[in-house]
Amino acid sequence: MAMPTLPRTSGILLHPTSLPGPFGIGDLGPIAYRWVETLAAMKQSWWQVLPLGPTGAGDSPYQSLSAFAGNVNLLSPELLRQEGLVNADLWAHDHFADGDVQFDRVMPFKVKLLRAAWDGFRAGKAPHLKHDFESYCRAEAAWLDGFALFVAIRAALGNTGLLMWPPDLLRRNSVALAELEKQIAGEVLLHKFGQFLFDKQWGELKKFAADRGVKIIGDAPIFVALDSADVWMHPDEFLLDPDRKPIVVAGVPPDYFSEDGQYWGNPIYDWDRMEATGYSWWCARVLRQLKQVDLIRLDHFRGFCQAWHIPATELTARVGKWVNGPGLKLFEQLRTSLGGLPLIAEDLGVITPDVEELRDTLALPGMRVIQFALEGPVSLHWPHNFVLNSAVYTGTHDNDTVHGWFATLNERDRNYLVLTFGKPIGDVAWDMIRAAWSSVASVAIAPLQDVLSMGSDARMNKPGIATGNWRWRFRLDQFRPETIQRLGDLTTLYNRVPREAKRPQ
Repeated sequence: MAMPTLPRTSGILLHPTSLPGPFGIGDLGPIAYRWVETLAAMKQSWWQVLPLGPTGAGDSPYQSLSAFAGNVNLLSPELLRQEGLVNADLWAHDHFADGDVQFDRVMPFKVKLLRAAWDGFRAGKAPHLKHDFESYCRAEAAWLDGFALFVAIRAALGNTGLLMWPPDLLRRNSVALAELEKQIAGEVLLHKFGQFLFDKQWGELKKFAADRGVKIIGDAPIFVALDSADVWMHPDEFLLDPDRKPIVVAGVPPDYFSEDGQYWGNPIYDWDRMEATGYSWWCARVLRQLKQVDLIRLDHFRGFCQAWHIPATELTARVGKWVNGPGLKLFEQLRTSLGGLPLIAEDLGVITPDVEELRDTLALPGMRVIQFALEGPVSLHWPHNFVLNSAVYTGTHDNDTVHGWFATLNERDRNYLVLTFGKPIGDVAWDMIRAAWSSVASVAIAPLQDVLSMGSDARMNKPGIATGNWRWRFRLDQFRPETIQRLGDLTTLYNRVPREAKRPQ
């Protein structure tokens, strides 16, 4: 049995976009700092987020324009004002309603904000940033130059997806690129500046959290989007045809979430090619992400053993085949590059013995989700079957909230919960939190929606549904002081406050 790699701790899953605030989307500004202080007051050790990259299709953080870049929609107008880059009158007439993210209004506003910040910087505002920006461009050039050029070209083409680009740009013809880059040089610098600002704001927030004993769990989707700087810059790393179209795409076969499976549509890596380069792209990707977070949830871990290859001509994930991935070879290279493996293996779904063997050989904590436990007492997702080296969740971003899930259960399953918990159901979300926190799992995580006992209207994502997801935000008036005290007390009771963070009562 793999020994635990993490101390006995707990935390909350909440993407920054779900924070409240006056600008239509959660951001990295003052309320994010209040959130970190609230996590510390609740004695939580972890803030878990979804991928932080710039979103593409369907506003999904799992369909990013880059595996390296940050999402400038998270930039805080208030922090940019404090830097001296913009004035508050910039948004005096932009009024956003409370509640769900309004992507159709937020994105143009954030473009306007970034452009105003860049114009101010070029005009001599915030001169204290000049040296830092120049140093940043040099230090991050390996990914930043290609990303900034990619998004500048994409914008010049009306945000056209990669496969619709003119062939000479799609294929990175050096003459065509050089000519276009001269024309859009200012826009390329604008996007570099946006990434500089994102990393500055996120880095300062991360340090603030670390100073209060709160670390960040990030999320790395195994695959990247077809419409991405990664595919454009490194086409040889993927299984593409001569026209840069995918030969096969990623997904999972029919499962708990969908009778048609999940058709993700991501291109799949050419693992043989990657092995020949020493998995350099993967090493660079993970090293970059570990500048932003302390621990990475590696999404779809089983895909490193075998991935579901769907012919690109198919419309659902029903047709496909399992194809071997890189297995141990990739992780040995990552361990060498990183000096360790600060990873959580997302080992959900249909897991075969080779996946368990790889996870345990690497001593990575796997995941348990209590909502998945209803098939019977032998389920790995019941607390009585947990192992130390695991991370337990009441639910994930793909699940309904606990209250929403419970409302759909039949009487047999509800009675089974009563038998398993050994008591009548009270607030079912808090019953699940207690079950998770009291378990032997090293790490226990609950989405904020469950801490706030919210229903299905607070669900973050419905797998297989392309639109309308990723929009949920909470309101400040939904967070009551007694909730902070309650979770803090539970965390203390079940010994999930790290020793160095404990204080005399």
